Amino acid sequence: MVLDRPISKKQLGFLFVIVGLGADALLLIVGRLGAGAWSGIGPVEGALLAGGVLLALCGIPLLRLGDAPAAAEREPQYQGVPRSENSHGATVWVGRVLAVLALLAFLAYLGVYIVYAIELFRWPYDYDQGESFELYDAVLHSRGEWPYRDSSVYPFYSSNYPPVFHILNIALFPIFGQTLLSGRVLSFIITLLTAFAIGWTVRRRTGGVFIPLMSGLAYTASNFVYHIGPLCRQHLTMVFFETLCVFFIADTENPRHGTRNLVLGLVCLFLAGYAKQLAVFTAAAVFGYLLLRNPKRALVSVVIFGALFGLVFLGLDWATGGQWWLNTISANVNEYIIPQLIALTRSWLKVHTVFITLAVGMVIYEAYVGSLSVCALWFIFALGTGVMSGKWGAGEAYWVSSVAAAIILGGFALGKLRDYGIQQRPQGQGYVAILIPLLFLVQSTRMLHLPTDGPFWGPVARVLGVAGQSAYADYPYYDAVGYTQVGHFMLPRDYEGGARIMAYVRGTDLPVFSEEAAFTMLARKPVITNPTQLLNLYNNGLLDTTELEAMIRRKAFGLVIMRAQFYPPPVLAAIGQHYGLVEHIPMNGFNYIIMQPLGQSEMP
Repeated sequence: MVLDRPISKKQLGFLFVIVGLGADALLLIVGRLGAGAWSGIGPVEGALLAGGVLLALCGIPLLRLGDAPAAAEREPQYQGVPRSENSHGATVWVGRVLAVLALLAFLAYLGVYIVYAIELFRWPYDYDQGESFELYDAVLHSRGEWPYRDSSVYPFYSSNYPPVFHILNIALFPIFGQTLLSGRVLSFIITLLTAFAIGWTVRRRTGGVFIPLMSGLAYTASNFVYHIGPLCRQHLTMVFFETLCVFFIADTENPRHGTRNLVLGLVCLFLAGYAKQLAVFTAAAVFGYLLLRNPKRALVSVVIFGALFGLVFLGLDWATGGQWWLNTISANVNEYIIPQLIALTRSWLKVHTVFITLAVGMVIYEAYVGSLSVCALWFIFALGTGVMSGKWGAGEAYWVSSVAAAIILGGFALGKLRDYGIQQRPQGQGYVAILIPLLFLVQSTRMLHLPTDGPFWGPVARVLGVAGQSAYADYPYYDAVGYTQVGHFMLPRDYEGGARIMAYVRGTDLPVFSEEAAFTMLARKPVITNPTQLLNLYNNGLLDTTELEAMIRRKAFGLVIMRAQFYPPPVLAAIGQHYGLVEHIPMNGFNYIIMQPLGQSEMP
C-alpha cells in the first residue's frame, strides 16, 4: 500500500512548494476580498509572505532528490574508530586541554545553578510572579478540588494551567509540606533529569562520553534554563516530557522495541500536553515525523492519541462545568507584542549562538544529504513555541524547547564532525579534536551568568571582568542576557521586607487581598484571586467583576497587597477609592504596596 511507504524527498519538496505558495496566494486573496481589516501588506503580512516564499524555495532542491526517504528509518550511529597513529601529539594534547577547560566551564555553570537553587529553597515567598498560585493549584488538587473555577464569584480564583506539574508536586507535600519548597525541588530535579535525557539522546547517536556529557551540562548552563529551573513553575516539566517523547519516538523503527517506544513516546507527549498547552508544537513535530516514515501508522497513532487526549479534555471540561475550556483556552488569547518577541529572539540568538548554528546546519544536512530525524523536526516546530513568546504574559521560557532541541542537534553535528574527521580525514582528526571542545568553550562565553560579590564569587567576577555589574536593580549578579528579573540571589533586606509584609498579613482577622498567594498561605488565610488570570479573562470579555468590586467597596478585605497591579481596571479603580496606602515595602527589587481600608487605624 502507498500509505505503508515512507514519504520521499521529492514528495516532501512538492508539499513545501504547494503549501508555501498556496499559503501566500490565500493570504493575498483573502486580504483583497476584505476578510478582516485589510490595510495592505504591513510587517506581519510581509513576514508571512516571505515565510511562504522561503518554504517553497526550501522545497525546490528536494525535487531533485527523487525517491530517497525524507525521514530517517533509524538514527545513524556515530561510533567512530580508534584514533589514527598519524595524529600529531601536540594537537592531541591541545585538544585534551581545551576539553578539560570546556568541561570545567560547564561544571562551573552547574555549580552556579545548584547554589542558586539552594538560595531559592530558603526563600519562602514568590520569587517569580505566579509561583505561589501554581503551588495553590497543587493544594486544591490534593484536596480533590478543581482549580478551574468561576472567577466571578468568591474567592475569585482560577488556574489557566493544565494539571500534570501540580499533581506531581503533591507527591512532595509529605516531605516538604504545602510550600513553595516542594514545587521548587520538583522543578530542580526535573531540570537535572532533562539534562540527563538530553545527554543520553546525544550518546545514543554519537557514542563516546565527552559530547553527550557536555550536551547535558549545556542545558543547565543555558541562561534561560537557569533562570526558571528551580522555580515552582510548570514549563520545564513540559520540556522534560517533550525530550523523553522525542527520545522514544526516534527509536520507533527498532525491530524489537519499536511498538513499545511508540507507546512510551506518545504517553510522554500526552503528559507534556497536560503539563502545558504549548506542547502542541512538539506534537506537530512528532506526528510529522511519523507521517514521513509511515503515513498509515501515523494516521492510526493520531486517531488513537487524539481520541484519548480529547476524551480527557472533554472529561475535564464536563467535570468543571466548562471552566476548563474557559480558563485554559479562551482566556489565553492575549495581546501580541512584537517588540517583546524581537527582544526575546535576540536574547535567544545571543546566548545560544553556537548551538543554534550547529542545529541549523544539521537540519540542512539531514534535509538535503541525509534523512530528517525527529529531533530536526522538533527544533523546527519548537521555533513556533518561541514565536508565541510575543504574547502578553509570555517570556523566555517559551524558547526552552528550542534550546533543548538545538543542544541535541548540536551534539549530533559534533558527533558527525568527529566521525568524519576520524574516518574520512584521518590526518586532520587532531584538529577536529581541538575544534569540538573549542566550540563548547566559545559557547560557554556566550552564556556568562554568576553572582558578582562574596568571598568566592567576587574574585571570580573580577577575573571575568564583570565585577560591579548588575542585571537587575542593584543586585550583585551579572547575566549575558542583560536585564533579567530572575537569576539573582536574595539579600538580607529581602527577608526583612518579607517579614514586614507578613506582620501586616497576620495583623488582620479579615481575608487579605494579595497579588501573591504565598503571604496568605503562610498565614493560613484563604487565597483570594489570581490576578493575571482575572486580567486575561477580563481582556477577553469573560469576567464579571461585579461581586469582587462590591466586596472591595464593603471593605471586606482587611489588607490589600500589590506588586505589579495586574488586575482588571475596574478592580484597581475600586481599590483606589476604598483603600489607602500605608507603606511601600521593598522586596526582591519591587516596591510592594500595602493598603488598608480608608478610615481604619494603621497596623504596625
